[in-house]
Amino acid sequence: MKIGIGYDVHALAKDRKLVIGGVSIPYEKGLAGHSDADVLIHALCDALLGAAGLDDIGCFFPDSDPQYKDILSIKLLEKTREIIDKNNFRLVNADAVLLAEAPRLSPYKKEMQRNIAGALKVNTGCINIKATTSEGLGFIGNGQGIAAMCVVLLETKLSDF
Repeated sequence: MKIGIGYDVHALAKDRKLVIGGVSIPYEKGLAGHSDADVLIHALCDALLGAAGLDDIGCFFPDSDPQYKDILSIKLLEKTREIIDKNNFRLVNADAVLLAEAPRLSPYKKEMQRNIAGALKVNTGCINIKATTSEGLGFIGNGQGIAAMCVVLLETKLSDF
């Protein structure tokens, strides 16, 4: 068994779509970044890679590489699953928390859970997502950004022989 933790944060910006957990959320701002800046998926990728003892998301999918410009991060999660699989691991479970003052993210959690479970090829019960605010404190509380934290548990796959 291996445990990994991931964290990501992006600033909110005008003229960007807000995509979190692979869900397009109606809001006046989106997250600034090279890809779609999906903080939940980025934190999850980092947690998965970390648990497998590998490098971080930026090393596998650098923002200096034009092929990742505006890419849907759910595709990066699928690629991360392939990397984890090739390293002989499988996901036991993932637990994540989203930190945002606005918009309210709770109504989208189940859809995020389904998207993530589909990308990772696991049962939705293996994915847990929570959402909270910063109670008006700091850059998140001031509506300047959104963050996500995630922890995962991986297990070594059994040998085929």
